[in-house]
Amino acid sequence: MRLSLPRFDRFDVRRWLHVVLLVQVGIAVVMIAGDWLGRYRPQPPSAVPEMTTPVAPGDQRRRFDPARPTPRRDAPALPPGIELPSNYPDRLTFAREEVEGIGTVLLLNGAIAPGDADRLETYLAGLTEGDAPEEAPATIALSSPGGEVSEALAIGRVLREAEKSTVILPGMACMSACPYVLAAGQERRVSPDGYIGMHQHYYDENLYMPAYFAVEEIQRGQGRTMEYLIDMGVDPGVMIYSLTTPPEDIYILLPEELLDSQLATAMLE
Repeated sequence: MRLSLPRFDRFDVRRWLHVVLLVQVGIAVVMIAGDWLGRYRPQPPSAVPEMTTPVAPGDQRRRFDPARPTPRRDAPALPPGIELPSNYPDRLTFAREEVEGIGTVLLLNGAIAPGDADRLETYLAGLTEGDAPEEAPATIALSSPGGEVSEALAIGRVLREAEKSTVILPGMACMSACPYVLAAGQERRVSPDGYIGMHQHYYDENLYMPAYFAVEEIQRGQGRTMEYLIDMGVDPGVMIYSLTTPPEDIYILLPEELLDSQLATAMLE
C-alpha cells in the first residue's frame, strides 16, 4: 500500500511559511516581553539574611554582593602583614606574602576575569626564568568573589599542572567560581575563619537566545565542571550546594561539608 503525501501548490507553501514565521516571531515577542516584565516587576523583600549575619548549621544561605570582600561583621582579622582593599579588584592580582606557620604564599586577590589563566601562567613562568630566577611559592592563597567559571577551571588546570597547593586564610573569602580554583590544589587547606561559598553558575542574559539553547549551554557547563571536579579528586556532589542556591545568594559551606566533599583536604589550626 502506497502512502501519498498531501500536495501543496506554490500558494499553499508560501502561506504556510508565512504562518510559521509569524508563530516564531510571536514566540520571540512573548519571551522578550516576559523577560522584561520579570526585570521590572516589583520584588518582595528577601527573607535571606545579609552577609553581616553569621552562619550556623542549617542557616547558611546569605545575600551575595560580589563587590564586598568581608562576609560578615565579626570576621576575624587577616594574617599579620596582609592588607586587602575594601573592594575586590576587577581581575586577579598576584602578590607574594609571608604567612606565619605557612611560609611564602602567592596571594590571588580579585574577581576572576577572562585571560587571568594566561596571566597567571605567564607570571609563574616569569618567576623561574630570566636573569634573576626565583622559586615560585608552592602554595596559592585565594581571596575572590568569583567570576568566569570557565576561567576558574582554566586557572585550576594551570595550578594542578604546576603541582601547587591552595589555602584559604583567616578572614578571606572564596566565593562563586573561586572554589573551583581551590579544588586544584594538591593539598587544599581552609581556615575555620575563612569562607567558602557556592551558588548557581551565572551566565550573561541574552534576550534573543531561544530558551532551549540557554538550557543546553548551562547543562554543558555543568558537565564540564563536574568532570573537572572529578579530575581534581573532589566529590562532584559538592555541586548540590551551587545548583540549589540562586545567583543572588551564596551558600556558605561548613568545615564538615568541605572535608566530606574533599574540597578541603585539611582545616588549618
